[in-house]
Amino acid sequence: MVIGAHVILYTRDAEADRAFLRDVLGFEHVDAGGGWLIFKLPPAEVATHPTEGEPGVELYLMCEDLAQTLLDLEDKGVQVSRAIEEQRWGLLAAIRLPSGTELPLYEPRHPTAYDISP
Repeated sequence: MVIGAHVILYTRDAEADRAFLRDVLGFEHVDAGGGWLIFKLPPAEVATHPTEGEPGVELYLMCEDLAQTLLDLEDKGVQVSRAIEEQRWGLLAAIRLPSGTELPLYEPRHPTAYDISP
């Protein structure tokens, strides 16, 4: 029934952020026409969390080694906007996209679902 997920990043500088995803993160992509790039993401998972506030959706990129990933990204000129913080579920940090949008990264310390075999 469901064949995948499509994530949309709304940004004030789509061209710069597309170049970042393509050139810095190295995500493979297809051109849907007119330079409108759609990127292949690594394996993914979705979780449902309760909230007392407004319902919403968040995107986090997962890393096996968050500290090394941040060092590698800094070497490419990427700004780390939030240093690594210990959470009960893993390590959390964030980087700044060229548009100014913050993109969280985390190293899970919980079982992951993306590698479950059918």
